[in-house]
Amino acid sequence: MAVGDSFTEGMDDPYPQKGVYRGWADLVATRLAAEVGPDFRYANLAIRGRLFPGVVSEQVPAALAMRPDLISFAAGGNDMLRRNFDLGSLIERFFKVVEELRGSGADVILFRFSDAWVTRLPGARITLPRGTLLNQAVEQAAKSTGAKLVNLNEDPAFHHPLMWSVDRLHLSELGHRRVAGHVLNALGVGCDEEWLLVPPRPEPSPWLAARAADLRWAGRYFAPWVKRRITGRSSGDLITAKRPILGPVEPEGNAAS
Repeated sequence: MAVGDSFTEGMDDPYPQKGVYRGWADLVATRLAAEVGPDFRYANLAIRGRLFPGVVSEQVPAALAMRPDLISFAAGGNDMLRRNFDLGSLIERFFKVVEELRGSGADVILFRFSDAWVTRLPGARITLPRGTLLNQAVEQAAKSTGAKLVNLNEDPAFHHPLMWSVDRLHLSELGHRRVAGHVLNALGVGCDEEWLLVPPRPEPSPWLAARAADLRWAGRYFAPWVKRRITGRSSGDLITAKRPILGPVEPEGNAAS
């Protein structure tokens, strides 16, 4: 059972079908299904743009109601971008949610995100200290509750530009495969070695080409993001969970249901 936001929904690692994302959670589920057998079931309730309160109020109860054996929980990244972000309140609620998930008897996967991701967020001078404190809280929650911690900050490969989507915010296909490899390792299950291969770094772009790329990025991604913040909208307003109930997993290469 996977709950969270765009990180867990799978942006930007699309299946061939338009509008449906794969991502690390689908990759992990496919591998676990092969390991466990036909009785394995998987659900993914994550929706892009969801704030922490929405994940907790909408997804956590639905997840617990299905009584899964394993739950991944990742939320709070979108909240860090809000001016009214209350770090203390979020950390307090984070601990309570993890305790609730663990109290159900399920194993829980938590993520300590790479600083490479936090520094890519708009307003990095503000978001980096927030992200550092939130990540520290995640580590403490994992230690105090016995949840499994996937520490992505220990992997320098996430500073590689090809691990990131062209939107500079979400993981690329390579990035999601690498996260999937780390999750499977944390679970004691092997993964395809290719998932952890790091390609050569691309040559730096000339200054003018880099600035032109910055302008294209600003028009295509940053400006719409700012508009959504001003209007109070979210990229996930019209999106529903791609796998809302526990169900069998199709072989790798097929789209999610």
